[in-house]
Amino acid sequence: MSKGKGLVKEFKEFIMRGNVLDMAVGVIIGGAFTAIVTSLNEDIITPILGIFGGTDFSNLLVKMGSGENAPILTYGNFITAVINFLITALVIFCIVKTINTATSKFKKEEAPAAPTTKKCNFCKSEIDIEATRCPHCTSVLTEE
Repeated sequence: MSKGKGLVKEFKEFIMRGNVLDMAVGVIIGGAFTAIVTSLNEDIITPILGIFGGTDFSNLLVKMGSGENAPILTYGNFITAVINFLITALVIFCIVKTINTATSKFKKEEAPAAPTTKKCNFCKSEIDIEATRCPHCTSVLTEE
């Protein structure tokens, strides 16, 4: 088999792993969630903040130079992006916190497993819990 075919086979195995597919689904859902948060910020939060602050962030800009082709620094868009990020981070934090809380409430407390070994009183070797004689020093073990 040529080196190229081996690389293609290895790539197929990598793509078909469960964690890669899970990550792809997460990216798609994250993109849709970002659109919702962006709409929340641009259509609801920014106008409300504009009422109190008297300005809309999207109109905040600085023209750097003069003339028709002078570069424009639109820092209002950056402020909007930062607000989008903070809202997204807050919502994801709340979702994860809720899931962790629910998981911890429904998680059953498991009793510790019963021991399967014990120590010999004479040679201190670890032996089966049901042993009546130590396989290492051949001492007769008494029930405790």
